[in-house]
Amino acid sequence: MNEAFVLTLNQLFGRQNLKALAAPGLIIMILAMMVLPLPPFVLDLLFTFNIALAIMVLLVSMYTVKPLDFSVFPTVLLVTTLLRLSLNVASTRVVLLEGHTGPDAAGKVIEAFGHFLVGGNYTVGIVVFIILTVINFIVITKGAGRIAEVSARFTLDAMPGKQMAIDADLNAGLIGEDEARKRRSTVAQEADFYGSMDGASKFVRGDAIAGILILLINIVGGLIVGVIQHDMAAAQAAKNYTLLTIGDGLVAQIPALIISTAAGLVVTRVGDDDTDIGQQFIGQIFGNSTVLILTAGILGVLGLIPGMPHFVFLLLAGAIGGFAYWKITEAGKGRSAPDVAAVTPAATSESQEASWADVAPVDVLGLEVGYRLIPLVDRSQEGDLLKRIRGLRRKFAQEVGFLAAPVHIRDNLELKPNAYRIALKGVEIGTGEAYPGMFLAINPGRVAGPVQGIATKDPAFDLPATWVEAGLKEQANVLGYTVVDAGTVIATHLNHIILLHAAELLGRQETQALLDHIAKDAPKLIEDLVPKQIPLSVVQRVLQNLLEESVNIRDMRSIIETLAEHAPRTQDPAELTAVIRVTLGRAIIQQYFPGNAELQVMALDPDLERILGQALLGGGEGSIEPGLADSLLRETATAAQRQEDMGLPPVLLVPGHLRWLLSRFLRRSISQLKVVANAEVPDSRTIRITTLIGAKG
Repeated sequence: MNEAFVLTLNQLFGRQNLKALAAPGLIIMILAMMVLPLPPFVLDLLFTFNIALAIMVLLVSMYTVKPLDFSVFPTVLLVTTLLRLSLNVASTRVVLLEGHTGPDAAGKVIEAFGHFLVGGNYTVGIVVFIILTVINFIVITKGAGRIAEVSARFTLDAMPGKQMAIDADLNAGLIGEDEARKRRSTVAQEADFYGSMDGASKFVRGDAIAGILILLINIVGGLIVGVIQHDMAAAQAAKNYTLLTIGDGLVAQIPALIISTAAGLVVTRVGDDDTDIGQQFIGQIFGNSTVLILTAGILGVLGLIPGMPHFVFLLLAGAIGGFAYWKITEAGKGRSAPDVAAVTPAATSESQEASWADVAPVDVLGLEVGYRLIPLVDRSQEGDLLKRIRGLRRKFAQEVGFLAAPVHIRDNLELKPNAYRIALKGVEIGTGEAYPGMFLAINPGRVAGPVQGIATKDPAFDLPATWVEAGLKEQANVLGYTVVDAGTVIATHLNHIILLHAAELLGRQETQALLDHIAKDAPKLIEDLVPKQIPLSVVQRVLQNLLEESVNIRDMRSIIETLAEHAPRTQDPAELTAVIRVTLGRAIIQQYFPGNAELQVMALDPDLERILGQALLGGGEGSIEPGLADSLLRETATAAQRQEDMGLPPVLLVPGHLRWLLSRFLRRSISQLKVVANAEVPDSRTIRITTLIGAKG
């Protein structure tokens, strides 16, 4: 039982827990001062501590570089305000009870401020007090509050722009996921800080008003107590109680003025660690040894001024200076033992608890290489693959219409030495092998003869190819092969994969970044559409539908205008995709048949169109009779191959209401097939049917 009790005490009053108990202890002490009577010496000590705390806060605010370095300041503002008001209550009790005994009834500090600072003239004291209050209330507090209010408003307004800038840097590969997460947290904490400062400034304003009211109440109350209860002359009662009240007001108002100044300093320029308010308070107020030394020096000088309470000021100056010396000594010991500091984390790493930092984010696009391919991605070894990848991302953005996620490259010892692996969101979507120093001779279909080397296939387009030595490069060129180096092979394969999975690369974040980019030139268009008329998720799905069928989204203005026109009628992504394809019809057809050439396309037999239309009304592609579906798939594949043999793109022209159904059904087996609706063909283009699918005979 005793051991358990001792263990509980050790846990409660351990070194770290004492820091956590500091803030609750201070609050309890402040509240106790409002209720419990305090002797004059304790009042001297607390008033001096209040002055020291105000000086420390001012110095910390001056040493603050960023607002987040002093994130606990709104709480400090509340605590110091509450401390001053509690001291006013405690000193008022002593003044009214013991004020008839003389000018030192409420302690030496109040006596010093009431006599030394204003020369013992209570009229001068009242004037000085009012001036200090006006400066604090009208000038500093009002200005700091206004700055905090404006800063809070502008910080909140700037949050979307800052988030977009972070996302843009992340997408461009300038920063990593960890840095982006840290910057987003900083942006959110800045907004919280300025919002808190806007509210905390009201505490200081209320404190200034309370100071004036307390002064008037104490003077009136002192006169009543002195004249009625203690039979003092009115002039003597006015002198005693007014001087005590003035001293009490000044000893509280001067720290208030210092704190208000600190608020003005901090708010014009919150914590980034996971600590509670107590730890932040101790760490940020008492953590800077320079601040402690300067505070001790200032208190020491004040303690040497004639008429000031030397013992109290010098006592606190010595205590704070000793604490600063101890901190510097401890820091020196820590620096003098680097070996211990280096060994300790390694020894305790196994006992550390798991945290969210252990959850590594999955790269959107990843390229893993075997160890023999590392020179291709190493600048120090003149590897140019990184430059090629940056170039293909730029080319992708120009051709497709949005900026894809950066490619994260790492080595993987589990791969074969010459192998590489392309992953999309952690899932393998492409593999291949490359041989640095050798060249891949790709057979385009018409070559004069074979070439000696390692037979393989082109990883991007699955064409027959051969890896040849550098000395056979010219021979392969003469024979009609397309010869490329190892870096080009990987870059071409990666480019093909990115184009093939463009729809999956367009996430919510990329969609928002794309809309923000368009909003720079057409802000009203984006503002009226998203999210007022249509949610971001629908816009993303529509763009993905276009990308799935290799339709670029460079003409975003036309896409947005079409969405704005039809969004009030429907929110269905398939219907919106269909009307956008009609809008982009000229670009779609131009992509397959450049210039003004005749459109040589495949088409469906009218009877087959009617049957498929009935199936669509009956429930979609799942309602197509299996025999008909198999026949349709087989005939379309044959016709598509015939088109390619003639050097024509395999394009199937169908009615608009069948396009979505047939595109989804046929592209599963015939990836190169393009299904176009009649309405997508411009009126100026001529159409010639090369094959009629489903025609009898």
